[in-house]
Amino acid sequence: MGREPAGASELAASLQGKGYRMRNAADLDPLLDQVGDARYVLLGEASHGTAEFYTWRAALSRRLILEKGFSFIAVEGDWPDCYRLNQFVQGRPTSGGSAREVLRAFERWPTWMWANEEVVVLAEWLRQHNKGRPAHRRVGFYGLDVYRLGDSLRRVADYLQQHRPSAQVAARRAFGCFEPYGSSAEEYARATRWVDASCEDEVVALLTEVRRTASLPGTEREASFDAEQNALVVKDAEHYYRGAARRRGTFAITT
Repeated sequence: MGREPAGASELAASLQGKGYRMRNAADLDPLLDQVGDARYVLLGEASHGTAEFYTWRAALSRRLILEKGFSFIAVEGDWPDCYRLNQFVQGRPTSGGSAREVLRAFERWPTWMWANEEVVVLAEWLRQHNKGRPAHRRVGFYGLDVYRLGDSLRRVADYLQQHRPSAQVAARRAFGCFEPYGSSAEEYARATRWVDASCEDEVVALLTEVRRTASLPGTEREASFDAEQNALVVKDAEHYYRGAARRRGTFAITT
């Protein structure tokens, strides 16, 4: 169990006792003071999809970036979709004409968690903030979820095909292992509960090949980073689905 930072409970009690109502960005000062020199800040919300939470969370994120030097935002979203938005906020030439256009890629339910007006405003601000800054100083936007196993697997296969076709055999084996279950990760997870079989070896081998490819001279750093993260999504998703089925029996997975 994590321990609250010193003074966090007192700060919360103080704000609640005063009926504290935030009206502008300066009202975030007590929270910025509490952050201090922390390297990571976790921002939650009392409900998904409430405009006020998204607005204030974005305001706090902007201040953390400007005043505390934070370098990336990691969200409860899928890696492939969020990486498209990351390309936009970092000003990549082929990333899309607007944040609203890029956010249409968020197709997995619930789309409104990230494809909403408040995130559009934040993404456009991030793009302007990053403009003219060297690549290593640009703020990124990344997703931490592992629900897009199939999408990530396809992106890894495309990367290997482009950069090291000889390693495609690992991608084909991974595709072949999941193929009997169609596009349903739930079916795969349920099957592993009843039979002693899994795709664990295939996804670990795939990650190994991606890392070998990334280490080759002349391999584009950004493309390798994206491919490795997608390979990690595939590995972690396989482990998650298989473990969840064995722990819980029947369950629902949104893919």
